[in-house]
Amino acid sequence: MEANVTKEEDVKNYVDQTVNKFGSVDVFFNNAGIIGEVGPIDQQSLENFNKVLSINAMGIFLGMKHVIPVMKKQQYGSIINTSSVDGLRGSPNMAPYATAKHAVVGLTKTASLEVAENNVRVNSIHPAPVSGDMMKTVHQGQSASQGNEDEQVQEEITKGIPLGHYADSKNIANLVLFLASDESEFITGAEYRVDGGMGAAG
Repeated sequence: MEANVTKEEDVKNYVDQTVNKFGSVDVFFNNAGIIGEVGPIDQQSLENFNKVLSINAMGIFLGMKHVIPVMKKQQYGSIINTSSVDGLRGSPNMAPYATAKHAVVGLTKTASLEVAENNVRVNSIHPAPVSGDMMKTVHQGQSASQGNEDEQVQEEITKGIPLGHYADSKNIANLVLFLASDESEFITGAEYRVDGGMGAAG
């Protein structure tokens, strides 16, 4: 079903429809997000800042707000919130995105403490750059601000990834599957990097 994650009635509806059809919400992958405009803080519009936070942070909040009561009633469940490597560090020219992704960490840790007694787990994942449309937006924005070609920007970003390449969506999905499964039943409130070694490099 389609939903705008910034509209509470849409979020409530997708939770209600899921419960009506399946009877429970076993796993919630809270994954909606956008990059927004790329540029330095003093050139960022308030409109863009609000839009990015609305989707990337408030969308996470609203999803948990309506899924958590279902999982508390069930007395089980796994919530996986998508943050980013930029939720664990600064990210020049991407202040709205980095701010929102840091917010996801705070929401995740807070929620994990609130629902632990209900056997509900809440963790965040922190992907490196992933090949796809979102990174194309980053390349274009960084190119415009730096005066470089998109390929040069990608090469520069790749230099910061010890494994030497962008992630594939499958790399992220494998981590999500682990956190969704009973194999991770004693893990909650954790930050999981899937970043090709970026965190180790500092």
